Amino acid sequence: MKQLAYLLVLVFCLVGTAPLEVVLKTRVYARWRRLLLTLLPVVVVFVAWDVLAIRAGHWDYDPEQVTGIRLGGLPLEELLFFLVIPVCAILTLEAVRAVKGWTVGDEP
Repeated sequence: MKQLAYLLVLVFCLVGTAPLEVVLKTRVYARWRRLLLTLLPVVVVFVAWDVLAIRAGHWDYDPEQVTGIRLGGLPLEELLFFLVIPVCAILTLEAVRAVKGWTVGDEP
């Protein structure tokens, strides 16, 4: 169970913000192209940074607290972190915008 802790935190983050899409109609998932374009630079930069830091020996992950699945030297959970947390942040920002009535010029 300890090996699933990181994954469970990510699932909790997604489950906790999922209602924002439905209840407040944030349309983050509906505008999937925009979401992917937003995630792309974040994932590229931070995955590269993490992989280089791991290879240089600056840090690593406790094998008892991750599943052991690695992609290019990066634990699966860390890659998912770089996808899940930005999505949750975007959902939260869009929820605040919806409640406050803030616009950014992309509305029809």
